Amino acid sequence: MAGKAAPKKDLSTLKRVRQAEKHRLRNQSVETKVKTYITKLDAALPSKDKEGIKKILNETIRVISSAASKGIIHKNTASRKISRITKKVNAALAT
Repeated sequence: MAGKAAPKKDLSTLKRVRQAEKHRLRNQSVETKVKTYITKLDAALPSKDKEGIKKILNETIRVISSAASKGIIHKNTASRKISRITKKVNAALAT
C-alpha cells in the first residue's frame, strides 16, 4: 500500500486553499451570530416583555434570513429555525 500523496503545490490549488479558509471563517462567524441571537431570544422569553421579545425575534429572523440568502445555511434550515422560534415566542406570550 502506497502512502498518501503529498499535497499539490500549484498556484490554483494554493489560491483555493486561501479562499476556502476565508470562507470557512466568514461562515463560522455568521453561524455563531445566528446561535447567539437564538440564545438571546431564549433568555428574553421568561421576562414576558412583549415589545422586547418581538424586537429580538425580528432581529433573529433577519440574521437567519441573511445567512440563508448568503448560502451559509440552507433555506429550508432557515425556515425551520424561524418557524420554531416564532412558535416558541407565540407560546410564551400567550400564557
